[in-house]
Amino acid sequence: MGRLENKVAIITGAAGGQGAAEARLFASEGAYVVATDMQEELLSKTVEEINKEYSGKVIGLKHDVSKEDDWNTVIEETIKHFKTVDILVNNAGIPGKISASAEDYEKSDWAKVLDVNVTGNFLGIKAVAPIMRSKGSGSIINISSIAAIVGEQGGLPYQASKGATRVLTKAAALDLAKDGIRVNSIHPGLIKTPMSDAALNDETREHMISTIPLGFIGEPDDIAYPVLFLASDESRFMTGSEVVVDGGTIAR
Repeated sequence: MGRLENKVAIITGAAGGQGAAEARLFASEGAYVVATDMQEELLSKTVEEINKEYSGKVIGLKHDVSKEDDWNTVIEETIKHFKTVDILVNNAGIPGKISASAEDYEKSDWAKVLDVNVTGNFLGIKAVAPIMRSKGSGSIINISSIAAIVGEQGGLPYQASKGATRVLTKAAALDLAKDGIRVNSIHPGLIKTPMSDAALNDETREHMISTIPLGFIGEPDDIAYPVLFLASDESRFMTGSEVVVDGGTIAR
């Protein structure tokens, strides 16, 4: 029996990278997965690939996490196909412009990153909480970043959004604990994903690798396995926790 046997999970940002790795791993552990993303074509390919191995385990939905109507549709489709929701992984996120100074950003740059990375997480929690409350159980995992714990030069909106996600997680954990709903956060360091590949040039990437004590960039599965643990009953006594997965970067 899998670690998530017959559980139903919604995973946002699941077309590629960490989200796709999470969807594949969850399906391999017996879960039914609603994989969502704005990248409809890539999402369709990812879902097709997973279902070749785990037939009928995954459906894909186009989804803008910053829009409440989209969340309502995702919930409706999840209930239609799988009857309930046990797990939410708020994985969707965008880096925004990587720049060194506040004056390099327009207000619209700031708003877009916060809308996806923070409001999207809030709306996800709001959407699944009533269903999980009615069951007396549930697990919500928010993907934050080590940028929520230590400051870095550049990327002000991104760092602010991940800091907000860190505290949103703790506040939601306290709010929902009485209902049997656990809320935890994962804080990745540098992970090889399409998003990080697009955001970093070779020089910046090499510099960042030099700051990782283990000496290498993480892979999407390095995040998927801790997410699996938090989604499963193995972590039943954990809520409001933050799990750092960064090769030792912030241990210095």
